Amino acid sequence: MGDLGQIFKAYDVRGVVPDTLDADISRAIGAAFARVVGGDAVVVAYDMRPSSPELATAFAEGVTGQGLDVVFAGLGSTDLLYFASGHLGLPGAMFTASHNPAQYNGIKMCKAEAAPISSETGLDEIRTLAEKGVPPHDGPTGSITERDMLAAYAAHLRSLVDLTDVRPLKVVVDAGNGMGGHTVPAVLGDTVLDPLPLEIVPLFFELDGTFPNHPANPLDPDNIVDLQDKVRATGADIGVAFDGDADRCFVVDERGEPVPPSAITAMVAVRELAKEPGATIIHNLITSHAVPEIVRENGGEPVRTRVGHSFIKETMAQTGAIFGGEHSAHYYFRDFWRADTGMLAAMHVLRFLGSSTGKLSEITAEYSRYAASGEINSEVADASGRMAAVEAAYTGRADARIDDLDGLTVALADGSWFNLRASNTEPLLRLNVEAPDTETMAKLRDDVLAIIRA
Repeated sequence: MGDLGQIFKAYDVRGVVPDTLDADISRAIGAAFARVVGGDAVVVAYDMRPSSPELATAFAEGVTGQGLDVVFAGLGSTDLLYFASGHLGLPGAMFTASHNPAQYNGIKMCKAEAAPISSETGLDEIRTLAEKGVPPHDGPTGSITERDMLAAYAAHLRSLVDLTDVRPLKVVVDAGNGMGGHTVPAVLGDTVLDPLPLEIVPLFFELDGTFPNHPANPLDPDNIVDLQDKVRATGADIGVAFDGDADRCFVVDERGEPVPPSAITAMVAVRELAKEPGATIIHNLITSHAVPEIVRENGGEPVRTRVGHSFIKETMAQTGAIFGGEHSAHYYFRDFWRADTGMLAAMHVLRFLGSSTGKLSEITAEYSRYAASGEINSEVADASGRMAAVEAAYTGRADARIDDLDGLTVALADGSWFNLRASNTEPLLRLNVEAPDTETMAKLRDDVLAIIRA
């Protein structure tokens, strides 16, 4: 099969179709996956990209060729695949490239009950097997059956957050022509279950993996402009945007102003702690310092982790944490097999808002305590050299505390801090800065950027 290092990433497979990822490669990966995870069957789902059905079918052929059965869940979001894996107790594979452009596709794989697979926990082994060629199976070929999981997925989410008695809310949802257009009508609408007191105003619900309206990446401010305009034009109470595979959600308030993911993490943490006082809440090290403060104020135990879903899920398993959140709008729930689901996070926010008489901007104000830069990328020729230069500038300062849990984190005595991390896939350094006020944040941001870009 040749070297697959270009498409095997730290947590998944991602490549350009057909240049670096095609049906033959997908079939080989399917066979390798079957060998590594074992068991009797695998559940497979795919997104709306034009290449997804062919790649998913080839993967299934690789799995069945090794004697395992395949449960085809068909079209679905990534969190629907995680639900299917947890609900059925099977390893799973989701065909999606998330927020990447149309020419990309990929595979997110998990063990049974949505347990993560990373380079350290099986992904490297799958790659090696696929490259070498998986030995033929000497027994019977497995079978493929189709099973629609959408209704069960919607019912499970509704069992976790009851929205039946919230006050009527007008909710603009931008699916970005991604899988939110498939799952939102089932979970928040009335296509599968009884209607809720929600008026859904849809934007770009048509499934189209060429993304004709805007990229399905709400992390880029340019891609939520349509949502912001629609919220203001319709007088909606809230706006929600999903990425391409709908495992992340981004929120804007009634003014069309973005609500930081850290504020959503804190809001959901408060709701989860009300159910289980004293529980552990996970947050990655780039999340606002407001999150651990609010968790402690509400009687919870905050635990800080590295960035990345495998670290979050592993720490949740070790600590029994009830919930975890990341700055990138990934939200993890113990009641959802410790997997990330943007839909469930959105439902928590809708419940919070629908149980209040206030506006979302008023509610979220207390959860947004500091000024943040957002993630700033700098392309550099020598990432490690630039990182060392930044560390040298702050080492030895009496007002600076340095740690290396994930990249370089520097905390200053005035409450300011920054984190600098190298990208796993590109020649980039990623900077996040937070401070008690905008002026202090801007100065620290500019000071660090000056060193990075010198």
